[in-house]
Amino acid sequence: MCGITGIFDTRARRSVDRDVLVRMNESQHHRGPDEVGVHLEPGIGLAHRRLSIIDLSTGQQPLYNEDGSVCIVYNGEVYNYQALIAELSGLGYRFRTRSDTEAIVHAWEAWGEDCVQHLRGMFAFALWDGNHETLFLARDRLGVKPLHYALLADGTLLFGSELKSLLAHGGLRRDMDHCAIEEYFALGYVAEPRTIFLDAKKLPPAHTLSIRRGQPLPAPREYWNVRFSCANTIGVDEACEELNQRLAAGA
Repeated sequence: MCGITGIFDTRARRSVDRDVLVRMNESQHHRGPDEVGVHLEPGIGLAHRRLSIIDLSTGQQPLYNEDGSVCIVYNGEVYNYQALIAELSGLGYRFRTRSDTEAIVHAWEAWGEDCVQHLRGMFAFALWDGNHETLFLARDRLGVKPLHYALLADGTLLFGSELKSLLAHGGLRRDMDHCAIEEYFALGYVAEPRTIFLDAKKLPPAHTLSIRRGQPLPAPREYWNVRFSCANTIGVDEACEELNQRLAAGA
């Protein structure tokens, strides 16, 4: 478990207050007690609390591509990262680490928004592409890793693993979503994309959100869904074998 958070000026390149960003990040200290990292440039700030699991010596975040134009903060684990490293190395990308984090960075460079189609695992990440002035948020297929976001009235976008990181900014209104309250008492949880606050949303599982500076906030894009069909004639033995193969592929 790690914690990610950040601030993005969707309209201009106003300075991000480092103290505010650090405060947001420290609100999630429990998610990543091992290391801390911050990236700041005009109009964008990314922060990370790390729980070290993969590539303990060189997997610090934020992590960058070779020229520093792409930056990522990431929570989770990509199970097929070694195969991705081999594939991306074959495409000419050079790796400075052996981390799944760098595999995502180069997957973005190779495939853009479709990079998530190549990832097998549990993850939530925020990737900043400075050349295109684009912030890309993504969440894994089953929503194992959380990601919240809010667009403030002045065009500032906040995001974080937990709602408390958005509240730590100080600019998020605390008006309650009454439908979310009803959902909580009826279901025992608040379903995506709602949160308990009207102005904050959860990025749904298997969705991405690509925000380019100077453009309106788009709707999240679904990149995967479970398709149910009664027309499948596969037998029990074949289904068990296919399940084993799929589980092995994700291990």
